[in-house]
Amino acid sequence: MTNNLTDLIGNTPLVLSKSLNTNPEVRLYFKLEGQNPGGSVKDRAAYNMIASGLERGDFTKESRLIEATSGNTGIALAMIAGLYGLNIELVMPENATKERVQTMRAYGAKVTLTPSEGGIEGARDYAEARVKKEGYLMVNQFGNHDNWKAHFKTTGPEIWRDTRGEITHFVSSMGTTGTIMGTSAFLKEKKSSVQIVGVQPTDNSSIPGIRKWPKEYLPKIFDPSRVDRIMEVSEKEAEEMTRRLAREEGIFAGMSSGGATTAALRLARELDEGVVVSIICDRGDRYLSSDLFDD
Repeated sequence: MTNNLTDLIGNTPLVLSKSLNTNPEVRLYFKLEGQNPGGSVKDRAAYNMIASGLERGDFTKESRLIEATSGNTGIALAMIAGLYGLNIELVMPENATKERVQTMRAYGAKVTLTPSEGGIEGARDYAEARVKKEGYLMVNQFGNHDNWKAHFKTTGPEIWRDTRGEITHFVSSMGTTGTIMGTSAFLKEKKSSVQIVGVQPTDNSSIPGIRKWPKEYLPKIFDPSRVDRIMEVSEKEAEEMTRRLAREEGIFAGMSSGGATTAALRLARELDEGVVVSIICDRGDRYLSSDLFDD
């Protein structure tokens, strides 16, 4: 029992792959971030950015907050902002699944949809213009150090604890890069030999939650020295693996998790031995209106 919903953020389970990983010398664990109350890994960053910002006085309950999002961060921010009684507007491309839009609105956030051809970059430009011209304050997940610090404080320590320090490789999709930056910083402090593997889409692939950013949009929190290796995954590979996760491992997740799992399995096949942890970013129910799970 808990008095605060935010106490339920984090301490998500690690589950051993029983089917997809076929290398008996490698243990592959999935960290199930869909178990967070808002349904994704982004609950951690949203809570830390909001709580820390309020504590420092960066904004107040009278502030008008705005943020561009592709989905999960927006849902998490809507939930946390509602808990704190904050006014927030979330901006996303109009081709986002309706489940994500409806969930943000259910939590009480204002949602603005921008033209799909502009992608998340267009949504970011729209939000930046509102900040400059209309006095909004940006949460700024792409440049807010409270994003990656959430994972330094929680995700990294949980993985270290639950693998008893035996982890050899950490695999994470790269979007805002907060998860991989913070987890890497912690794990490297504990054991410098831990290999950090980031996952990006191949050229011309579109995988929600994973990006290969143009230089001008590269998240300011990203430090390439914290990533030992980048693996690229195609849209088709991510889709197929997302379906296999559900059917073969019983893990219902979105495409970014399928992308990370594709990379983690590729890695596992290369290793003579090891303990690999891969992030399962969210739940699959927010993608049901897409064709992701169509036969």
